[in-house]
Amino acid sequence: MPNQLTYVGHATVLVDLDGVRLITDPVLRPRVLHLRRVGAIPAAALRGLDAVLLSHAHWDHLDLPSLERLGKELPIVCPTGLAALLRRKRFVHVTMLEVGEEVTVGALVVRAVHAEHDGGRGPLGASGELGFVIAGSQTVYFAGDTDLFDDLAAVGPVDVALVPVAGWGSKVGPGHLDPDRAAEAVRRLQPRVAVPIHWGTLAPIGRVPDLDSPHEFARLVAERAPEVEVRIVEPGATIPLAG
Repeated sequence: MPNQLTYVGHATVLVDLDGVRLITDPVLRPRVLHLRRVGAIPAAALRGLDAVLLSHAHWDHLDLPSLERLGKELPIVCPTGLAALLRRKRFVHVTMLEVGEEVTVGALVVRAVHAEHDGGRGPLGASGELGFVIAGSQTVYFAGDTDLFDDLAAVGPVDVALVPVAGWGSKVGPGHLDPDRAAEAVRRLQPRVAVPIHWGTLAPIGRVPDLDSPHEFARLVAERAPEVEVRIVEPGATIPLAG
């Protein structure tokens, strides 16, 4: 399997690196609560996975039916506060991480990093938020949901940054990146390649998903961090992770 990324949609990315297949925040069904999915799910996103990375507990990131579709024995890596919910739902292999901790998945090392986000599932629900740095022959940063934070530059250096640039409504609130703040995140982080995510997939019923934010993000990165290559990957498409 070549080293590559598949943007499944929203915050779901399939990372194929050094013979290991990781999927982030899998949302793999046509509707989550009031949000409708536009576009098909690549069949490859459901096959041969080695682990799931869960960034936080919001319903558009931790979708229990999608996780069940992948199988309850598939290893899950998540913030500590999500573990009780997952174990109560009989997921077998749950690894809890705090910021700075690491776990090995095959040939890769996954390190938990800070995310500036309130990732709780309601007042009495699961809570916790992380980003992840996946390290092998290349390094891939998956931000989950986050806003800007002081130590963002210390997350790097990374080869590829998967950066959220939108939400599912007309605006993004605190704890999220819009195209402007996402471009600033890239300027601080200085990845070799930035891939915008969290766009073009989910929208409230009767609305159209955001298709403009990744292009605005690319324009702003070109102004503020011209040394960084932005690669806009359409939902469902795959790009190589070139060395």
